Amino acid sequence: MDLKLKKVKNKVTNKLLEQKKIYLFIIIIMSLGLLAGIIYAVILNKSDHNLVTTSLNSFFDSIKNNDLDYKSALINSLIGNISFITFIFLLGISIIGIPLIIISLISTSFIFGFSLGSIIYTYHFNGILKAITYLFPHQVITLLMSLFLGFYALYFGIKLFKYLFRGKDINLRMSMKRYLQVYVTVLLVNIACSFIEVFLSPALIKLVV
Repeated sequence: MDLKLKKVKNKVTNKLLEQKKIYLFIIIIMSLGLLAGIIYAVILNKSDHNLVTTSLNSFFDSIKNNDLDYKSALINSLIGNISFITFIFLLGISIIGIPLIIISLISTSFIFGFSLGSIIYTYHFNGILKAITYLFPHQVITLLMSLFLGFYALYFGIKLFKYLFRGKDINLRMSMKRYLQVYVTVLLVNIACSFIEVFLSPALIKLVV
């Protein structure tokens, strides 16, 4: 009985250790992507900086002047969020999807870092307020949800690999059920973030532009 209990305990310990390693790996690569995005926004050449500044000014002016097409913006945001989350989910159930999940997570954090760095670099102190209203809370939540789903996608992909190629005894049905629950949860949160981005974020941005 003690031997059986010890085996169960070791199995749980190894599982938690594996999960911690995956989480740590994702946090590291996304942090590096975020930092790379910020640095890239700063080291752009003058002509590229001018393009970014023009784009940002146009965006903030459209909100200030109430020129934002809410319907189009909502549709684009929903399509973007739903497509990305579904893409990550599908990659998780394919063996070859693991490298693509990693690349997608790095790209997401890079874009977030680039947006943050560009706004602060362009508008200096006032850019901090603009960045907060532009990125918080929806883009921060979306980034965290990407991390959360990315973890489960990698974890499931690794499980699938071990099951198919190493003959590991894994309850794939239970794992898939949990993975689906995570996907639906993240999808609903990101849909809510789309509405926040289109209807709440512009109202907050108007306070600082």
